Amino acid sequence: MRNIHELIPASADFWQQAATTFLQELRSSDWAIVSPLDFSSVRVVVPTFEHAQLFLKALSQELHANFIPPRINTMFAWVEMLPPQEVPKVSASSERLMGLYAELRQHAWLKKLFTARRNTDLLPLAQTLLNLSDELTQALLPAVQSDKDGAMQRWHTALAQLPQPSQKILSEEAQLVWTIWQSQLDERDAIVHGHHQWMRIAQQAQEPLVWISPTAPNVMEKAFLDAYAKKKKLMTILLDWRSVSLPAIYATAWPNLLDEIHQGQQQFLLEPAAMSHIRLCEAASLEDEAQQGAQTIVDWLLAGRQSIAVIAQDRAVARRIRALLERAKVFVADETGWKLSTTRAAAAMAAWFEVVVTKADTMALIDLLKSPYLPIPASLDSAIDKSDLVMQIELSLRRANVLGGWDSMLSLLESKPDARQWIAILARQANQFSGRKKLSEWSKSTLQMLYELGIHTNLVVDAAGSQIINLLQALVEDCQHMAAPFSFSEWRAFVNLQFENAPYIHSRNDKRVFMLPLNGARLRRFDAVLLVGADAAHLPSQAQEVLFFTNAVRRECGLITREQRQQQQLRDFTELLLSNSEIVLSWQGQLQGEHNPVSPWLAQLDLALERSGQTRLGVHHPVLPVQTLSTLKVLQPAPAAAVLAPATLSSSAYSSLIACPYQFFARRMLKLDAIDELSDMPEKRDYGDWLHAILKTYHDRLAAEKVTDRLQLLSDISTERFAQILQHSPAALGYSVRWSKVIPLYVAWADQREADGWRFELGEEWREHSLSWDVNGQEESVMLRGRIDRIDINAKGERAVLDYKTKTLSSLNIRLKEGEDQQLPFYGLLANQDVVAASYVGLELERGKIGDAASQDFYHWTQSLENAIKDNMQAIRNGAALTAQGTESVCQYCEMRGLCRKGAW
Repeated sequence: MRNIHELIPASADFWQQAATTFLQELRSSDWAIVSPLDFSSVRVVVPTFEHAQLFLKALSQELHANFIPPRINTMFAWVEMLPPQEVPKVSASSERLMGLYAELRQHAWLKKLFTARRNTDLLPLAQTLLNLSDELTQALLPAVQSDKDGAMQRWHTALAQLPQPSQKILSEEAQLVWTIWQSQLDERDAIVHGHHQWMRIAQQAQEPLVWISPTAPNVMEKAFLDAYAKKKKLMTILLDWRSVSLPAIYATAWPNLLDEIHQGQQQFLLEPAAMSHIRLCEAASLEDEAQQGAQTIVDWLLAGRQSIAVIAQDRAVARRIRALLERAKVFVADETGWKLSTTRAAAAMAAWFEVVVTKADTMALIDLLKSPYLPIPASLDSAIDKSDLVMQIELSLRRANVLGGWDSMLSLLESKPDARQWIAILARQANQFSGRKKLSEWSKSTLQMLYELGIHTNLVVDAAGSQIINLLQALVEDCQHMAAPFSFSEWRAFVNLQFENAPYIHSRNDKRVFMLPLNGARLRRFDAVLLVGADAAHLPSQAQEVLFFTNAVRRECGLITREQRQQQQLRDFTELLLSNSEIVLSWQGQLQGEHNPVSPWLAQLDLALERSGQTRLGVHHPVLPVQTLSTLKVLQPAPAAAVLAPATLSSSAYSSLIACPYQFFARRMLKLDAIDELSDMPEKRDYGDWLHAILKTYHDRLAAEKVTDRLQLLSDISTERFAQILQHSPAALGYSVRWSKVIPLYVAWADQREADGWRFELGEEWREHSLSWDVNGQEESVMLRGRIDRIDINAKGERAVLDYKTKTLSSLNIRLKEGEDQQLPFYGLLANQDVVAASYVGLELERGKIGDAASQDFYHWTQSLENAIKDNMQAIRNGAALTAQGTESVCQYCEMRGLCRKGAW
């Protein structure tokens, strides 16, 4: 049969010319056309359905009449229309991947060869090997089917291109790739199956075929077309890359753009070319490039452009442009898609996996609880607000510094039944993710978890979430025959890889702005085009070599080489320039403080224009809208909030009021106090809490029973307490040793105090005491609250307040002398008893001793504090200004400094 080749230059009129060529050929030759307007006996294959619409539109414009169109399909759709055959089921990509991985993990030498520390490190290697295998199949399958020995010889010839030392080093890698490729060549391989289906179509050819493509056929396509041409007429329509069909300036600037047989054979007459539609936009930074790009698109839309393309060579800039446009209610139709792993739905799955693998790490659990996809259990009261319950759990875990562990959490939440029930449900589900299971079983377990926790309901109504559900359900079917067991860590790594490889394309009704890769613009025309990332790093994009597959090896194997890939990119770029009437190419002129050069392609084109005396490429600078803001002088904050006057007051709160009234306002009145931070290292405050509990137990035991060896008792209590602490926080060992040195000194000090007439009465007790005063005949009051470390009593019934401090005696004496805080007199008021003395007890060794620092004139100090509290509370209720006036020592670590803006006024 006659094989017709038609070449059409790249331009905005490509489809119109293709339609004209198609009609001329059908009218001049015997194509078995029944009627001049009935083309249903002809098959047309195009790359995508978008191209099918463009071809139909062009035919309609050429004919100016009603007609019966040819049967237009993509090859994928044509194969799907074939009647089924009794052939082995094609292996799913997930089954192939995990089947190969299961084999690779059996070989310890592979881990050594590829420096894999864990089995899961071999999973990306398995993916890489399968990709290489698929490339080899596409390049060598037709040759293998006709001459297997010849293909083997071709493989060895390719390896011979490597230097001799490299051949020895890489022999294991080469043998591995060859073995894996050979193992994939069966009827269950998707590419092999697809090739057989293509050849089945060719053998059963019943109508003439028109093949329209922007690229030359690859090996498998050529084999199909050759086979088809033997049965029926074949017409191929491709882009014309001969010098005679291109503007001379392009052929001069980019000699490798042309087909190899035409390169370097002639000099071109550089006639003036229309280049005014191409403009360059050099930006100062990523944000600047995004802002200029977004403004350019908005300007185009306002000018009436209805079809705008954003070529995303630099994905980071493209994402920022998309975000800026969505602020302006311009929604981008993204044809490139995002990785499914970047969606919120995938983040919810990742949060669950992290909770399981860390055995309920606190931060991982909080992240999961805050996920919008996880509802509170249906068994809980429906009136419970999820955000309140999550905050209740988070505050409890942070205050107790629980770093993780289901048992620890459940024990802590005993007093909060709703929170405990929710955590218990999560714990039961997490316990199911253990041991080794088949992939289908892991898929079922994950789906069951989603149903049990209520996540499934929220996922199915989300576009990305429903894709995840479909992916998990497909894995059950695809991997049901795989008997190899996998651990949870392997399942997690596999699912993460699936999410990473799966594209997520969100449907958009707004079709004015498209975001697509450079090759996605082939044979399409837009009203305007913005290409972002026109610098040397992104245009052309660079592909990394895989394993030992150097350019020389790829060339001998018939794989796409670096030069071929870049040539095709250049052709795509040239077609973009020739097919669109308005194009802006942007890039960042500065990157991390260094000059970032423009793409070498643009530099070559600009140089060719200059040498030929033509006008160089124009510059594009969109005018960004400017909004003038009036300056507002920042004043020292001095809020008044009588309605927020506190009804209760603690010692630390009052100290905050004295240190800085604004700090008191923000932390205590607005309740903006920072949430407790989790720490896997014990802090000094934890040490203090432990000693408080130990000493409380010690003195309670002394009061309840007769003890002959007090030193041994305190040592035993301390040992028991720190044994529990060290189970959860081994880093507390240093504090344990530190306290063990203080124990004898404390016992001696306590015994001496008892000999002086003071007896322990109570410790670690919460107290409340109301202070009241008269204001114009009306009583005002404030409730004092706090926990008193210790109260002693003597034979006269007099009492003394003691406060334990993990500080040295000398520092405590300085603290009392300078009146650094009001803690002791506050506790004196809180005790509301006949308190005649107060002391700080230093529990830190200093020169081999410890002791207590007693206050002077405690009665007058207490009365003075009582009057000050009344005056300050009344002043707040009267609307006094709470000025930000803390000293530098107070402000240095103040969490409210970002609110008061000290340093800006």
